[in-house]
Amino acid sequence: MNPATERLGFEINALLSASRALTERSAAAFHQDLQPAAFHIARWLYAYGPAKPSAVAEAVAMDRSSTSALLKRMASLDLTQSGRAPEDGRSVLVSLTPSGRTQVERALALRQDELEQRVEDWPASDLDALVSLLHRFNRSQQP
Repeated sequence: MNPATERLGFEINALLSASRALTERSAAAFHQDLQPAAFHIARWLYAYGPAKPSAVAEAVAMDRSSTSALLKRMASLDLTQSGRAPEDGRSVLVSLTPSGRTQVERALALRQDELEQRVEDWPASDLDALVSLLHRFNRSQQP
């Protein structure tokens, strides 16, 4: 095994662990009474807007029944709402309520603050290099 790729694997694992922990904290900031998967749904709706529940489930890689249950729970907390699709009047679309948008923004601000704290002492050139390398890594083709 190449020692450099072994070290890369170790650092990627550390990054993924830190990312999961940050996601858990962000999800709790979104709403402490909901499981983290609800934050993934809310963050997707925040980024992409109203959608059919089935499209949301597919986008966040959850089964439809779990997504539906979470959307109902989120609606009961005034975080999401449902309405008819304007183009056909039959399809149901879910979206964030103003309160839901505010909660997502609060959770995303927490994430951003933590990232900024981690790199606040870094020279801009180091941060640019890391971003560039991560972009390259994320876009590389799998074997």
